[in-house]
Amino acid sequence: MEKPLFPSKYLRITQGYDEGTHAGSYAIDNAGKDSSISDVYAPFTGIIKKIYANDANEVWLESVDKVEYPDGTVDYLTILFAHDNDVSDLFVGKRIEKGEVFYHEGRKGNVTGNHCHIECGRGKFVNPGWKETTSGYWSILNKKRPEECLWLDDSIQVLDSHQYSFKKISTEIVDKEEKKMEQIFIAPKTDLYGVYLKKDQKISIEKLSHD
Repeated sequence: MEKPLFPSKYLRITQGYDEGTHAGSYAIDNAGKDSSISDVYAPFTGIIKKIYANDANEVWLESVDKVEYPDGTVDYLTILFAHDNDVSDLFVGKRIEKGEVFYHEGRKGNVTGNHCHIECGRGKFVNPGWKETTSGYWSILNKKRPEECLWLDDSIQVLDSHQYSFKKISTEIVDKEEKKMEQIFIAPKTDLYGVYLKKDQKISIEKLSHD
């Protein structure tokens, strides 16, 4: 089972939840290492469920399976990202592998500097993906605090956590646990099936006896 990781190599929160334009939400703004544009990595293996390009190029990514939250929750996880300058390479239904650079910090929308707006929602994506708050801003549905949803591993440098208590786990432990993951599929009938493998993964085919 995957552990969702914070989607940047640098944790530098410039605006926390329930502050300013985040009133009524658990949104955070992460500005990466500095004022330049930093990469955003997929925190888990997911599917893009919605893209809203009319505002801040918001993208909703839903985990393909249940994940293990730092607070002990086991459930699907949906994350909203915003402010990438260009999302023309993304589309609804696109599968993104964990750790893949798929998004970037930017200034699309109502912003004052390059950053990525991040919101976490427990469970699968629910249309329309967000709702207007009493403050007149918009917040992801089933909102949940980011530090309850995202882990930090050894590759992530903490520059400013905004005093949020993110739980840490070693990269080695994450790698070992995820290498143990096995996906078992029994063909319901004779047919053609496609299998997606990552680099260095292998697959074996076994014929089960029905005697």
